[in-house]
Amino acid sequence: MSAPTLSPGLLPAPVSLQPATGSFPLTDGTPVRTDPALAAAARWWRRTTEAAFGVDLPFVVGDGAVDSPAAAPGGAPRGAHQANVTPDDAARPGVTLALDASRPAGGYRLEITPQAVLLTAADAAGAHAGAQTLRQLAGPQAYRTAPVAAAPGTPASTVHLPALTVEDHPRFGWRGVLLDVARHFLPTREVLRFIDLAAAHKLNVVQLHLTDDQGWRMQVHRYPLLTEVGGWRTESNVGTWRTGVFDGRPHGGFYTQDDLREIVAHARERGVVVVPEIDAPGHVEAAVAAYPFLGTRKTPHTVRTTWGVSTEVLDPSDEALEFFTNVLDEVLDVFDSPWIAIGGDEVPTTLWRESPAIVALAEQRGLADVADLAGWFLARLSEHVTAQGRRAVVWDEGFGEQLPRDVVVTAWRGFTVGADALEAGNDVVMAPEQVVYLDHRAGDGEDEPVPVGFLRTVEDVLAFDPFPPEVLAQYPGLDAAPGRLLGAQAEVWSEHLDSPRRVDYAAFPRLAAFAEVVWSPTAERTPGGPASAEFLARLEQDHLPRLDAAGVEYRPLDGPKPWQRRPGVHGFLRHLDQEMAAGGYAGVGGWVEGRDASSEGQA
Repeated sequence: MSAPTLSPGLLPAPVSLQPATGSFPLTDGTPVRTDPALAAAARWWRRTTEAAFGVDLPFVVGDGAVDSPAAAPGGAPRGAHQANVTPDDAARPGVTLALDASRPAGGYRLEITPQAVLLTAADAAGAHAGAQTLRQLAGPQAYRTAPVAAAPGTPASTVHLPALTVEDHPRFGWRGVLLDVARHFLPTREVLRFIDLAAAHKLNVVQLHLTDDQGWRMQVHRYPLLTEVGGWRTESNVGTWRTGVFDGRPHGGFYTQDDLREIVAHARERGVVVVPEIDAPGHVEAAVAAYPFLGTRKTPHTVRTTWGVSTEVLDPSDEALEFFTNVLDEVLDVFDSPWIAIGGDEVPTTLWRESPAIVALAEQRGLADVADLAGWFLARLSEHVTAQGRRAVVWDEGFGEQLPRDVVVTAWRGFTVGADALEAGNDVVMAPEQVVYLDHRAGDGEDEPVPVGFLRTVEDVLAFDPFPPEVLAQYPGLDAAPGRLLGAQAEVWSEHLDSPRRVDYAAFPRLAAFAEVVWSPTAERTPGGPASAEFLARLEQDHLPRLDAAGVEYRPLDGPKPWQRRPGVHGFLRHLDQEMAAGGYAGVGGWVEGRDASSEGQA
């Protein structure tokens, strides 16, 4: 019986793919051989494949013995010599992962013949990416956790990997997605699952938004009230805050430090970095509820139950600075990320201007205006992070003269602020809400659940360009700017995503389109054009079946299913053309002084 013909349908699309004749069968006893430096990726792929297909794949690290339950700490088999595996080992049958310094950073080469599989990479990141490609090539069944037999009692069919050669490397080094667990808490297992899905799309950064006005989600041993008090709220807004509708149901939860260490380790084994975010000096009502001395009014407070932008921000005092540096010390101990996000967005100055003591504090610090206290506070936090050998990340409101140049700026309000930061010498991650905020509505129909923000379809996200031609025309020397464009990041804010099912619906399949943008080579992907049509066909025919097998409740391309709708829950529509006409590529989101006098801003 001949092996089935498989369509690769890889997503994101590789740099090049050359099909060949035949296929490689994965059967019991097929050895998986890996260089020690690539062992994490090899081990992940082997375990995933064994579970999905019910096969036994002996594991060899270097030229050592087959993996066994007696493995030594760190995952290396006892007695293994840990010698390097080279591309010359491809002549040996089985699946081989080998180092090849000639490959681009984060890239790989995959060659599959009827006799062997050879994956070569310059580094662990490339091996992880190649392992995800191998998984895709095995078909949708590879995304299940147990084999599916044709009939009860019959063996599962043998999996065949199509013969081909893939040459591949990422467009950007930072391919990120933010998951907001502060507004609506997700259990640890759901965070692990989200990381799995990010890795499956060759995304390598998950920014975990751990604190906000509506909840504090990280255990801090030094300040236990942050989770005891700040970790839950009495009820939640349903839909936009403008309707004043609440559910009357307490909501809460937090991660212990061991939970977070598990999340970090789980991500690391899949080539993903977890970037923690502790937001300051705005978005702090949960912290102020726990420790009222942190607030500007020093009065008893409760965790916020509404969405929007709050005027309750930190008193930028020395005491508050010490408090948050102590918090960051525990964050730095738990997370191994090179980057630590410290917020900086949406900091209304209303209460600062009403406080003579805070106005005087700004003068004492030699600041021209009380609003400059936000930049001063962020600069001190970023210096603390830098002193520990890491790099701080701030939202683009934090960009300014006071911000150290080693701080990464995440440009969310628009495109030109990212260009300004690059020209100033800061590295930048592009995350404009005009395109890649995935909590914004994916369709324009009446059945769209809690429709908020801009209309952004799969095709719109696929057409995302970190710097559109209109912006580049304003910054002709951007390629020579002292700052670096690290990459881009999509955001999954959870005000209106109150369950894992709702997270799935908002994120997918648009996150797949985003993954194509940040991994695959630059292309003209205008909605309705040939590249967009090809992507949609590949998505529908090849990739959605993978998401189905993985149990992802994505938004169907033709609109929500009946149980995905939320009738009677009101959103708040924003119109991109109108806002672009008003603010252009600079953006108009967030809290704007002089425009937003109330405690409710644009969110």
